[in-house]
Amino acid sequence: LAPNFFDQFMSPTYLGTPLIALALLLPWLLFPSPSSRWLENRLLTLQTWFINRFTSQLLSPVNTGGHKWALVLASLMIFLISLNMLGLLPYTFTPTTQLSMNMGLAVPLWLATVLIGLRNQPTAALGHLLPEGTPGPLIPILIIIETISLFIRPLALGVRLTANLTAGHLLMQLIATAAFVLLPIMPMVAVLTTMILFLLTILEVAVAMIQAYVFVLLISLYLQENV
Repeated sequence: LAPNFFDQFMSPTYLGTPLIALALLLPWLLFPSPSSRWLENRLLTLQTWFINRFTSQLLSPVNTGGHKWALVLASLMIFLISLNMLGLLPYTFTPTTQLSMNMGLAVPLWLATVLIGLRNQPTAALGHLLPEGTPGPLIPILIIIETISLFIRPLALGVRLTANLTAGHLLMQLIATAAFVLLPIMPMVAVLTTMILFLLTILEVAVAMIQAYVFVLLISLYLQENV
């Protein structure tokens, strides 16, 4: 039977139990838990520095009211980076390649930012649907277009994360399969293909981190519009 490249994106099951729950929960065990001591080990110090830098950069343009989201956004960023990076290891499953999971993260957070805007400043939130100085005949059309673009935001969030990770995993598997097949026939071409695979793996590590950052950054931008 020919191998199906999309089998790697199927949620693994064991004795009828989906293992995606383990894939979501186990990364949290890798993080050191903070203690009340003043001096910590290097790993915890690095983790604290990273969270502080990321949170200050992410929330600097947001009003003070949006700073309550610091814990949610920092936790989401660490969670997504962990899942994306661990999914690059052999014989692992990447939950963030599932569109259903990414939409489950994107829709509630986007909806929360919209509801906050409607509660705090309803006039300004509804004003985003109609740009200032719009000619009269274009008003109904523009309101429809802006409403559609507003509702497409969570879909774009989820699809962007899914598509980037899925494409990267597929490309890595295709090149690895090509190198394996070419090894007995054309060893030099196989070595060249393996070098390309190594460079692509480095690129995928960068993509895994960047896509997690972009996901959280866009949610913070939606929050900035509505706070």
